[in-house]
Amino acid sequence: MSVHTLDPTLVVPVLRLVDPTDAWREDARCRDGAASLTALFFSEDPGDIARAKDYCVACPVRAQCLTAALDDDAAYGVWGGELVVDGRVVAQAPRRGRPPKVARPDPVLSWEIPVAEIA
Repeated sequence: MSVHTLDPTLVVPVLRLVDPTDAWREDARCRDGAASLTALFFSEDPGDIARAKDYCVACPVRAQCLTAALDDDAAYGVWGGELVVDGRVVAQAPRRGRPPKVARPDPVLSWEIPVAEIA
């Protein structure tokens, strides 16, 4: 059996470079060290998106998280309690598939519902 020894002159210390402006990440509620919530925060399922947004409500660094995502032009995900797509906050996730040829009409909100007269 041979024993390997490590030459101390070959050991290079690894320095973790931390941007001081990103210190807020340590206080993020979603940070558990195991990335166990990644699927939730980057899901396309509307239910998962709603759960991720709800999870952010109690986070002490929501504003910093959203600001960092917008500054970095985050491609997709829930950041700071908001859904971000292509670096912009959107109300809901874009639908999958080909867009319709004819755009849907805007919903008309009215207290009266028109009823056809019977002749």
